Amino acid sequence: MAEAEGEFDLVVAGSGGAGMVAALTAAHHGLSAIVLEKAGSYGGSTARSGGGLWLPGNEVLRRAGVRDSAEEARAYLAHVAGAEVTAARQHAFLAAGPAMLALVRAHTPLDFAWVPGYPDYHPEAPGGRPGGRSIEPRPLDARLAGPDLATLARPYRAAPKGIAVTQVDFRWLSLGTRHPRAFLTVARLAARALTRRKLTMGQALAAGLRAGLRTAGVDVRLGTPMTDLLVEHGRVAGVRAGGLTFRARRGVLLASGGFEHNEPMRRKYQDLGVEWTAGASGNTGDGIEAGERLGAALDLMDEAWWGPSIPLPGGPYFCLAERNQPGCLLVDSSGRRFVNEAAPYVDAVHAMLAPGVQLPAWLVADQTYRNRYLFAGHGPRARLPRRWFAAGIAHRADTLDELAGRIGVPAYALRSTVRRFNGFAAHGHDDDFGRGDSAYDRYYGDPRQRPNPCLGALARPPFYAFRMVPGDLGTKGGLRTDERARVLRPDGTAIPGLYAAGNAGAAVMGRGYAGAGATLGPALTFGYLAALDCTTPAGPQGCLNHDQGPLETS
Repeated sequence: MAEAEGEFDLVVAGSGGAGMVAALTAAHHGLSAIVLEKAGSYGGSTARSGGGLWLPGNEVLRRAGVRDSAEEARAYLAHVAGAEVTAARQHAFLAAGPAMLALVRAHTPLDFAWVPGYPDYHPEAPGGRPGGRSIEPRPLDARLAGPDLATLARPYRAAPKGIAVTQVDFRWLSLGTRHPRAFLTVARLAARALTRRKLTMGQALAAGLRAGLRTAGVDVRLGTPMTDLLVEHGRVAGVRAGGLTFRARRGVLLASGGFEHNEPMRRKYQDLGVEWTAGASGNTGDGIEAGERLGAALDLMDEAWWGPSIPLPGGPYFCLAERNQPGCLLVDSSGRRFVNEAAPYVDAVHAMLAPGVQLPAWLVADQTYRNRYLFAGHGPRARLPRRWFAAGIAHRADTLDELAGRIGVPAYALRSTVRRFNGFAAHGHDDDFGRGDSAYDRYYGDPRQRPNPCLGALARPPFYAFRMVPGDLGTKGGLRTDERARVLRPDGTAIPGLYAAGNAGAAVMGRGYAGAGATLGPALTFGYLAALDCTTPAGPQGCLNHDQGPLETS
């Protein structure tokens, strides 16, 4: 029999943003909470992320003078999420997001800033904003993390030692030699590194939330993987973690991430393996499988937070700005373009996975492109690693025909594709896919490239090709939940005492992606909503509501 480790109002499985916000919310509403983390570090995929939050109507946006309306936000989210996501869930996210952010700002050392000009990913859609609704953490003094700094999960791609880069910085750095602000940004970051250490992006968000939990007296138990859920008297009553049991009076929140590192689940639902994901290694679908064993419904299991990625020897490189800049194009193995290269990353992989597209795909560029822009963390003109070429990930050739032979595509098709693309670049419009038409496309484009900041001819040898695969930041499907983050059965009734948020639950974004931070913004908000639901006592059955049916007693 498992040893009782304690009883709490709320037990949280997972120490990413969703789980930590839930525990913080519970603590500041007078409830006791504990966070159980499988890994030996905290932060999960949140710590690896850009740290952005897509939260329409919040106080940080208002402070920055960003004008928005609830009607526009609702119209836009409905367009992005589609009919698969209930209006109630969409409205709950939009309504609670600003209050969640206010609580985080009040009870942690975190503050946030608007990412100026970073558009919604579909700014031309109804309610979309070309100026964007995304915010990011301000740089956080690493000393504020205190003793927890040593156990903060590592970032996805670490910047050079001592350098702390924000999302705003990255936009300018990506332009390499093409814009004065790129040089000014390098100088400013170098000067900052000479002072005290700063945390940015997801590192700042995770460390700031953990600092808030420490102040609130909430324990984050590392190296404590959930093995099962405890069910008593018809409700979820706690978490089993190895030989220990953590009992929950009000509820259990599954915030344990997606299933991107679970090979059987990926093969079953997506016909892909685990080698191309950038998600945290501990995300193996534990919470999803635990909920499914109790009869929970699943949604969106074929989806992920996709992004075209270069499968480097040390792990996939998620391409963001590289696809938007002039002087490159994407072809499949037939040598033909198949997508607007500058499209939002989820949409770009949807195109990669569409019927008729032959993978792998290749990002083809010329020497002018390499001379101008940052590429996969390597500066303009910098020699690319030999191991990329040795592994067949990168190829270089003096002619397009030679390059085509090296990557196994028909030479005539690649030659024809580049010729047609160069014609578009000359007159400034992509007649095939509209690259550069959207404000989102142009955000990472080159403002000095005329007439279209996303279009430039591939004309100067040598030519390069980089293998592109359907990578991801994590999976998007999971347990079906309602507007209060309660886990649902297929018949729509809620499983008593069980909640899910973050990538353990099916995304409120549906198959779309609203803008930068549209993963974390909802994750934190539904963690907040789950904790709020647990603040309402419901007698001996915990958070048991009229539309919930009991579970079998264990």
